[in-house]
Amino acid sequence: MDTIKVEMICNRSQGRCRATEQAAKSDIELFFDAIAKRHSNRGSIVFICIGSDRSTGDSFGPLVGTMLQEGGWPNVFGTLEKPCDAHAVEQAAQAIHKDAIVIAIDACLGKPTSVGRFIAAEGPIQPGKAIGRRLPAIGHYSIAGVVNANGPKAYWMLQTTSLYQVIQMAKEIAGAIDSAWCKTERSQSARNDVFKITNR
Repeated sequence: MDTIKVEMICNRSQGRCRATEQAAKSDIELFFDAIAKRHSNRGSIVFICIGSDRSTGDSFGPLVGTMLQEGGWPNVFGTLEKPCDAHAVEQAAQAIHKDAIVIAIDACLGKPTSVGRFIAAEGPIQPGKAIGRRLPAIGHYSIAGVVNANGPKAYWMLQTTSLYQVIQMAKEIAGAIDSAWCKTERSQSARNDVFKITNR
């Protein structure tokens, strides 16, 4: 779990991410669309879904991981059954092939107006920073879900987070990921069909 105050969204014209004040669902879809266009092979993508099933707010990552795994994604670390908490992140990082594209997903606390939104970045996430742990940054890309407002007692804020909201946020992320790669695969299939027709 990390506490981050700056949201990131996709730069619509350049397919990159930049700092901004807001990050809406449509921007998250654009973020994953850009990644899928660069890295269309699902087998090369590894999801590190950080969090714990013992805390409502911190279950965001494992919930996303479970949804991705159930959706057929082959390389997922961190599910409700086998969470990838602060203790397991380093082990997961060591198990990843050097050529893999890593997308790290975690929960965070933020401004009250940002709750329910996402922080998307082209770059790693720093798991455990908010609770004083010095864990290695991880991810070529990262997503943090703002599950609750920041406060003096981060652990308490995570424990009192709405489970319904966390589930809805997890569905948004898993849905955006599936949609992005499905669109890319359809586009590649259409191009291949055109190529076959023109070469008959």
